[in-house]
Amino acid sequence: MRRPQVVLTGGTGFIGSRVLHRLLDPEPTGHPVEVRALARTEQRSSAAPRLSWVPADLTRPASLDGVGEDADVLIHLAARISGSEAECAAVNVHGTTALLEEARRRGVGRIIQLSTAAVYGPGPHRGITVNEVAPAPVSPASRTRLAGERVAVDAGATVLRPGLVTGAGDRWVVPALADLREQLPVRWNGGKGLASMVDVDDLARLIVRLATMPDGPPSGIFHASHPRPVRNRDLMTTLADLGVLPPAPAEDRSWEACLEHLRRSPHGVSERQFELLAGDHWYDSDDIWRIAERPAGPGPLARLSAASPWYATHLAERRRAPRA
Repeated sequence: MRRPQVVLTGGTGFIGSRVLHRLLDPEPTGHPVEVRALARTEQRSSAAPRLSWVPADLTRPASLDGVGEDADVLIHLAARISGSEAECAAVNVHGTTALLEEARRRGVGRIIQLSTAAVYGPGPHRGITVNEVAPAPVSPASRTRLAGERVAVDAGATVLRPGLVTGAGDRWVVPALADLREQLPVRWNGGKGLASMVDVDDLARLIVRLATMPDGPPSGIFHASHPRPVRNRDLMTTLADLGVLPPAPAEDRSWEACLEHLRRSPHGVSERQFELLAGDHWYDSDDIWRIAERPAGPGPLARLSAASPWYATHLAERRRAPRA
């Protein structure tokens, strides 16, 4: 019997490496799949019998010719998350368009694409459903990822918008909280902010389930965080209890006072980053877990214990590294 063929982009990244691991483990999927992982740089030959690495570059459409041959599923996780408008568009819009055109030509029947809740732009956002407020992205990465979403939806894809993603390998969320604690060593508006979060392994589990479930998920856009938002003070307390961050200081400062402090700081965490990390940015994610017919798990705070040794090591290495 022919095994389903999955084409994966972004398989060397923070989220994609977890998705690749789960795809190659037949236990979570219920049946083994063949994985064709695309990568810009040459990868070492893998001992995994069901994995093949294919050289391909989203900025060079000709390199994508044939990558979708005989494929059943495309999981598109690769994205450029920094750089100029043109640099981000080359990957997130033009590369995505070329990849999905290849999928269309080859008759790929199921497409899962990863986006981000950052496409909504400045909040506060409190429990909104998909596009309940109009997306208003503020960065080149978010603007081009929103444009890439439109291409994907037109191709019949299931597009996922997670919020903050945590877990071993996270080089943005918890490291930025550590930087913010140094830059603004107070409680931020009582830690009242609520944010949509998801543990990276739970997100990978969701993506693999959507890619391999017997009846494919519907096309369209879905929020893909844990259904329960996380309060900032609970997040900071958990990280302190695990020894990842120092305990919260006693002094509390209002939201406006925090913003004013950041405006006077030319370097470090920006106002926009502060709003994403400490303000109200949470989105109704119930639908996608219902479609997947799987529980969302205990939540990102409960998962932090397993990731805490990695965070502690990573933050210690950052502190020792010479400052630019």
